[in-house]
Amino acid sequence: MRHKMKTSHCSGEIDAPGEQETFGRASMRDKTVAILESRMRDHIASLVRKYGGTPFSAPALAEILDVDPAHIHELIRDWNSTPPDIFVFQTGVGTRAVFAATDSLLLTDVLLRLLDGAQVIVRGPKPIAVLHSRRVRVDRAASDPFTTHEVVAEMHGTPLRGKRVVVQRYGETNRELQAALESEGAGVIEIVTYRWALPEDTTPLLRLIDALGRDEIDLVAFTSASQASNLFTVAQYDGKEESIKQSLGRTLVASIGPVCSVALHKFAVRVDIEAKPPKLAPFIEAINAALSDRRPLGKS
Repeated sequence: MRHKMKTSHCSGEIDAPGEQETFGRASMRDKTVAILESRMRDHIASLVRKYGGTPFSAPALAEILDVDPAHIHELIRDWNSTPPDIFVFQTGVGTRAVFAATDSLLLTDVLLRLLDGAQVIVRGPKPIAVLHSRRVRVDRAASDPFTTHEVVAEMHGTPLRGKRVVVQRYGETNRELQAALESEGAGVIEIVTYRWALPEDTTPLLRLIDALGRDEIDLVAFTSASQASNLFTVAQYDGKEESIKQSLGRTLVASIGPVCSVALHKFAVRVDIEAKPPKLAPFIEAINAALSDRRPLGKS
């Protein structure tokens, strides 16, 4: 029987390759770590191997660009007559997608003028980098760990009643942010940039569910809330929803930050490890530390 450790809550975009990592002793040796990340799975797998662990890759998320140029054109035409008061950019990928669309429509100069006349708020360093590359002034930036909570806190005291707030959406609607804005009387306009979906090939996820059932996985690493949702969706399709809950109850579960942890808790999954701050290097360090005193599966 495996013993679980206490913890708290997951976040948003994970760090890009190249962030400085500090490697301690190879405490993951003889341990198998399931990786649900898609975009950066190879990078995370390499970090697990550096600590002596064995990665089990089961991508749980497909990131699909979902920008409708006609809709962007319609929005900007509307904004020309009634300019937005506030723009909120949540991710680097989504911010780049917005500019790619306006570039193709030859409307980037119009968007830049609208941004110059509005208050620009960002969730973290990645959208800041994209906006600065376009010479856009950033008025407010959420503090570390760059979750919705920090975005809302950064906007505290800003009069919102009757204001038009444009929110760059990522994956799915940020209902927490939308509710916070609307409760203050703001009108929220979303720009859809990309959506999250199940991978076309769910075979690796099915293999992971079976491996968890056989107690062959020491730890499952979740790097986004949607990974949890998709894992349970696949389990449900295969008639193994209760089985996966029991399996995760016997396995260490690592979450990269508060948003991800909340999603796991909704599925009655206890979170053992949470990165603080919610970034990749601390995440891997926390996993390594948690596995340092665990015996390999099947050994006493």
